[in-house]
Amino acid sequence: MPLIRNGRVTADRYVNILDDAPLPEGAPIIVPAARFLADAEEILRRDAPIGVVWPNNRKVAELAPHLDRLALIALVFPNFKDGRAYSQARLLRERYGYRGELRATGQILRDQFLFLVRAGFDALDVAKASDVDAFAAALARYTVFYQAVGVGRIPAARRRVAAKAAAGEVVH
Repeated sequence: MPLIRNGRVTADRYVNILDDAPLPEGAPIIVPAARFLADAEEILRRDAPIGVVWPNNRKVAELAPHLDRLALIALVFPNFKDGRAYSQARLLRERYGYRGELRATGQILRDQFLFLVRAGFDALDVAKASDVDAFAAALARYTVFYQAVGVGRIPAARRRVAAKAAAGEVVH
């Protein structure tokens, strides 16, 4: 599947590791959650970026002790009707302060692309190459939002207040 970052297809430098496969030396890896939790200390001793595929039926609190050493967390959407990974992403960004890459993977519809960004995802495994243009269009279509979210975007109301203050107007 193509990997999209910032609205563009990009090479995926991570190697997906199966449950019992040996870990390659020096290569960035993504391991399944069960393997990560079973061998966390060994995996985290590696001298290369580490990622974990985290299913949406596990609590992200289990990852909390390891977040500062994880470069990537891939959250899974098992089908387009199951949005628990959105909540996981928000928790990771807002409650736990995770600043590494959040990758969405699984069954995601085009009309969900903007919601991914709003929830804190910064990379997306898309099912079809044609989804790349749809994702880029969703990112470009909306640049200002009313709701605050923990991904660094300033909500519309705060932008207005800041603009008025900069112009010397009295702000109420």
